[in-house]
Amino acid sequence: MTVASYCVARRVLVEAAWNYRFPAPVSRVLQMRQEGQPKGVREIAWRAQLRLAQRYRHLSRRKLALNKICVASARELSAFVWDIARQVKPIA
Repeated sequence: MTVASYCVARRVLVEAAWNYRFPAPVSRVLQMRQEGQPKGVREIAWRAQLRLAQRYRHLSRRKLALNKICVASARELSAFVWDIARQVKPIA
């Protein structure tokens, strides 16, 4: 992995972590997008959504800086992404 791709991956994870400020709704659009995904992947993704939103609220109540909260959430999100990557077979 090059330094540039590492920076891009880190930035994407941190930007995604900002969304955990909000509750985890399941909209109609999200349901349609998830229909083609394996059940295991959907379960991991939902578990991540609930856990990371809860973690954001917990760290926020501790009055931590918002940037620290998001970086901590991004680090935890990377573990969920890794777990999904282990279960999905690459398209060859």
